[in-house]
This record gives sequence, structure tokens and C-alpha cells, in this order.
Amino acid sequence: MLVELLVRDLGVIDEVRVDLGPGMTALTGETGAGKTLIVEALELLLGGRADPLLVRPGASEAVVEGRFLVADRIGLTHAQGRSEGRLTASGESGAEGAGASEGYADGEVILARSVPSQGRSRAWVDGRMAPVSALAELGAQLVDLHGQHAHQSLLDPAAQRRSLDAFGGIELEPVLSARSRRAEIEAALGELGGDERARARETDLLRYQLEEISSAAITGADEDELLAAEEERLSEAASHRHAASEALAALDPDGAGGRGAVDLLGEARGSLGSRIPLAHLAERLSASQAEAQDLASELRRVVETWEDDPERLEAVQARRALLRDLSRKYGEGPAGVLVYAEEASARLDDLEQTEARAAALGLELSDVEAALAEAEAAVGAARRCAAPKLASAVEHRLRDLAMPRARVEVAVGERDPGDEVVFGLGANPGEPVLPLSKVASGGELARAMLALRLVLTDAPPTMVFDEVDAGVGGEAATAVGSALAEVATRHQVLVVTHLPQVAACASRQLSVTKEISDGRTVARVRELTGESRVVELARMLSGSPGSETARRHAEELLGSSTKSVPAPRTGSRAT
Repeated sequence: MLVELLVRDLGVIDEVRVDLGPGMTALTGETGAGKTLIVEALELLLGGRADPLLVRPGASEAVVEGRFLVADRIGLTHAQGRSEGRLTASGESGAEGAGASEGYADGEVILARSVPSQGRSRAWVDGRMAPVSALAELGAQLVDLHGQHAHQSLLDPAAQRRSLDAFGGIELEPVLSARSRRAEIEAALGELGGDERARARETDLLRYQLEEISSAAITGADEDELLAAEEERLSEAASHRHAASEALAALDPDGAGGRGAVDLLGEARGSLGSRIPLAHLAERLSASQAEAQDLASELRRVVETWEDDPERLEAVQARRALLRDLSRKYGEGPAGVLVYAEEASARLDDLEQTEARAAALGLELSDVEAALAEAEAAVGAARRCAAPKLASAVEHRLRDLAMPRARVEVAVGERDPGDEVVFGLGANPGEPVLPLSKVASGGELARAMLALRLVLTDAPPTMVFDEVDAGVGGEAATAVGSALAEVATRHQVLVVTHLPQVAACASRQLSVTKEISDGRTVARVRELTGESRVVELARMLSGSPGSETARRHAEELLGSSTKSVPAPRTGSRAT
């Protein structure tokens, strides 16, 4: 709740410090005394539009500070999350708070706003500079303004939806959980890579490629090199045999009547005999002769066995063409093709596992979507069932608030789960039912909000009513006062009023007056107790605070109201 408000250099206010407590506080005073400035100061503190014309003439800036006592500091910055009840596509909703400190337990929140006579306004949260939007977000969780001012939480469609859900006891968790799980499954499917069709195409392609490589039966990384050598041999077989024959004749004529290199090497070896000093040379000549004989044997085999083989040559050439085609598709040479085959096989294994995972996720997704549709239908039906009951309950309350023929409608969207909830009001007979955000009369809107607050429990801890008593009097005024006092048993209530019947129902009364100080008009706020409160109520009753009749009436009114007003719950806080 709001425990302290400081206003400086705002309009006719030079400096006012207001201490507030639980229950209902009435703010009274003559017209033009500055009561509305207190409400405007609160609106500034809650992120409202800053108008430099509000700055007191001669001052450089207007300043508003508020100290709030909160039951749960942790979570203030995230209070618009899942509890909001908006069923978004992902199951998550709400917004992150800006500028608010986190990690506190029960304690205080201090908001501040300055409006310079020139330039942009500034905002602070707990002594740290913050965007004005931070004040608006935190303020929506702390204070509700009802009347001519725009800061009214129940004008927000999300708040209307939450209120209907709270009134009807509608369970949102099945829908939220199903949507959350659906989002998780869709994210998991997205992480699998590509869509199902793309994965199927890639799988088929890899299988074809691996089959093509496998059917080629590559014998090794050097297969093409070996085939190239064989192709060279087969394509020039006759020429190779002739060259080998000439080389063989030079080494070993083989009885052709001449001496070849083998014989000559043998003769050279024999010339050295067994001379010890030349033994190492003799050994080398023996080795050379043996090598020449071996070469002669190899050449003789070529001459005798290498024959033309057109069929084999064609087969080798076809095989090499196949290897070139594979290399063009998959890698450089047989080695590159084999490396690609390993990589493709690994990728195919991944895809096959992915397909199995995707199939399992797809089945689960179908089940989740079916459960979600069922849960959404249940929520939509529950909202449509609760909507007319809420409207009827609010209409019943409006009868006691001088709006006996007002019509209230709670519209729920046709598409499940019915997230589009709109509260409508037709204040007078013959008038159309309009959304609350389009109701022109501040007094009628404020009373409609009061009636809603009497029916609903979902609201910020502090509520401010301005113009709630516009156009009412007599018994209706007493009913308005009693209604405000009833709301004050659950929330802190601050009401700006001209009606003594309403002020008498308050547990505290603050008077706003104008005085002349040093030639300047200034506003003052003081708490009224005892005799001073009787005098103020007498003034409100008759305009003559000294009238004995008005004083007796004020005492009677104060006494009867005090007996009928329930005590505020100081430790309570609506959520």
C-alpha cells in the first residue's frame, strides 16, 4: 500500500507530505483547493503524461515521490506473467519489468518522478534512474486509479480477462501447460534441421549415392594408378615386346652366336681371378652379372608372355571411366570417393535417427494438440458460463450506486479459449452498451469500477477513486460510501469526494485547503480528527461549518457511519 506521498511545486502545491494508512481515506476540501492535484500527482507517479504547465510558476520542476509497502517484493517485475491468464501461442505471457530492482523480500518500493518546466520528465525506481515505462509497469501492480484519469487497470483487456477467470474460478493450467509443451516440441522439431520433406529428400539421395559407391566396389585408394599402368601396358603391348626383345638380346643373346652383357661380365670376373687385392672388385662384378641375369629373365618373361588383349584393355578403360565419374561426383580419385562414402554413411545414420525422433515427436505433438483443443474448449465454455453471472453480479451492485437501470455485459470471444474478453456498460436506458474504455462519463465509469471491485478480488493493493460520487446524493451517496468502505476491507482506498455521506464512511479524512503565504497561494493537507472532522463534515453538509444543526447532523452521520463500516484488514493484499 501507499504509505507516504511527497508532492513539491505542482500547481498550487509548494510542498505537501501525506502519510497514509490502511483502510479508506477520504480527501475533502472546497472546490479548487487542490484535491485533484493530489490525484494528478499520483498519476504522474504511475507513469502518466507529464505536462510542464503543471509546474508551479517560478519553480524549475515539479517532483512527486511515493513510498509503497509491499507484501512480496520478489516478483513485482514479473507480475504480468502466467498469472495474467492470457493464453498466448507459446503458453507464456506478460512482459519483463524495466528499471525495477529484484531480489527483495517483503519491504518497500520507492517511485519518483520529476517534471521540469522545460525538457523531458525523469523517473526513478528505488533511487535509480529508470524509464517512465518502468513507473507505468510497476504502478499498474501497485495502484488503480478510477475516475477521470486514464490509469485504470480494469480498462486493460488482459485485466478484464484475468478478472473473469478469477470470478469464475477458471483453471488455465491445462491450457498453459499444453501450449508450453507444444512450443517445446515445435522447438525440438526445429532443432532437428530442415523440414520433414527436406530430410526425406536428403535421406533418399544419400542412400542412392552410397549404393552407387558400394556397387563400384573400389579395391583401394591406389586402384586408378594401378589401372593406369595396366592400360598403358595393354595399349602398346607389341611395341613393349619389341623393346624388351632388343634389351634381352643385349644382355643375353641366348645362343644367337654373340656375346651379351651377362657373358662379358662373367669374362671380366674371370679375368680378376683370385687376386686378393682385387677381391672387392670381383665381388661387384659377380653382383652385376647376377643382376644382369635377373634382368634378362624379366625381359624374357615380357617377350614371351605379353600379348595383345583388346577385351581386357576395354575393361580397364571402362573401369577407369567409372572411377572418373565417381570422382567428379564425390571426391578427388578413389581415395576422395571413399572418404565421402564414410561421411555420407555417418550423415545417413544421423538422419535415420532424426527421422525416428521426428516421428516420435510428431506423434506426441498430435496428442498435445488434441489435449490443447480439449482444454481450450473447456476454458472457453467456462468463460462463457461465468460471463453473464459476473455481469449480473455487477449490475446488482450498481443498483445500490445510483445506477439502477445500468446494463453490464461481459463479452467472450467466439474462438476458444475465448481470450477476447470485453467488459461493457450501458449506464442509462436507451444507451448502447459500450466497452468500459469508451464510457464518456467519469463518474459513471468510476461507479462501474467500484461495483466491479465489490464483486472481484483481483486488484492492486491501493485503489484511488475520483468522481465516484458525481451525480449522486441521499441514500445513493450513503450506499457509495458503504461500498467504498467494503472495498477498503481488502484494499487501501483513497477517495476524493464532495459528499459528507462518503467522507463519513472513511477510517481517515484528509482536508485540502488553500492559504496565502508570502503573497502566494499554496495548498495544505492536514488530517482531520475529532472536532475538526465534525466541522469539515458540517461544512460539506451545509456550507456553514458553524451551524449547530449541521454539526449535529455531522456528528450523527459520523457516528452511524463509523458503526456500519467494517474494520480494514491491515495485513491483506489482493493479488
